[in-house]
Amino acid sequence: MKLTVERDALADAVAAVAKALSGKPHIPVLAGAKLTADGDTLTVQGFDYEVSNELHAGATVEDPGSVLVSARLLAEITKHLPNKPVNLATTGAHLELVCGSARFTLPTMPVEDYPALPDMPDGAGTVDAAAFAAAVAQVAVAAGRDDTLPMMTGVRMELSGGTMALLATDRYRLAVRELPWQPADSDVSINALIPARTLNDTAKALGPLGGQVTIALAQQTAGEGMIGFARDTRRTTSRLLDGANYPPVRSLFPANPAMPATVATGPLMEVVKRVALVAERTTPVLLSFSADGLVVEAGGTEEARASEAMDATFTGDPLTIGFNPAYLLDGLAHLGSPYAAFHFVDAFKPAVIHPAGSDGDIIPGYRYLIMPIRVSR
Repeated sequence: MKLTVERDALADAVAAVAKALSGKPHIPVLAGAKLTADGDTLTVQGFDYEVSNELHAGATVEDPGSVLVSARLLAEITKHLPNKPVNLATTGAHLELVCGSARFTLPTMPVEDYPALPDMPDGAGTVDAAAFAAAVAQVAVAAGRDDTLPMMTGVRMELSGGTMALLATDRYRLAVRELPWQPADSDVSINALIPARTLNDTAKALGPLGGQVTIALAQQTAGEGMIGFARDTRRTTSRLLDGANYPPVRSLFPANPAMPATVATGPLMEVVKRVALVAERTTPVLLSFSADGLVVEAGGTEEARASEAMDATFTGDPLTIGFNPAYLLDGLAHLGSPYAAFHFVDAFKPAVIHPAGSDGDIIPGYRYLIMPIRVSR
């Protein structure tokens, strides 16, 4: 194999493959990136039997062929190369990389031992890349991190007609985002549970490409299934999680919330960050709403304390409610709006945060539910 490729195209493709691979795969070749030169294209592939990535870059190919090298090592090298064309050539059991005056020789792995990537499932429809990336970011933040509860580490995608809904929860907060998409079948009704990390990384990479992302789904059978995402020169597939017993999380949203409050998002985040400096890891921040505005507090009688007042509009009897500060900040950071609209039932029931405009009106499509922490005062 012998070819020349632009540095940025090679670095981006290899970085995307390396990021998705396990740091300690159970089979050594699964730590590799497979590079295939053919025609005028360099194809970079990675696969660990859970997630596959395939990216294409234009190249000047002198001698077609394939080679398998360490994905992480190649990613580190290409990231630090000068901004010049990169020459790649296989020599025996090594890959030689030359960029300007920089030269690297990398050992290769047996390419014949590398598994074939799965085929893309049938296309289910398309969605705007930028809107999809923003929606996934809003929801994935609420997914669980505990691998002993795999169902909670996923994002549930519900496709119904022309609406796509994304849901995620770690049992302490719940995020739901709805957005339009273009289904191949207008009567579509499919649910899929996707590993949150894979979905977030994929959407983040696809968003800047613009245009439409193709979503492909293989129907789940006995907990098995696959989803694929394709845009331009990139495609990703992922194994689905078993979501057959996913809890009816939408029922957690209060049916008739009262006591609405509206607060400027940015200033509230800054206040929570400052006040939380004195809070222990398990200590909540307290939000006290009244007709006079909002007071944010943290700390206890025997500890460092902090409080800060700020403007807010509130309707109802005075209310003090406690939240995990990190969970509260996560929700506020992903609203994407100048104001946050809170809806409360009481201090012991879940609160719901909506994005709101400067006029205080709720911007539909996104809801972030957060469980309160009981506090005694």
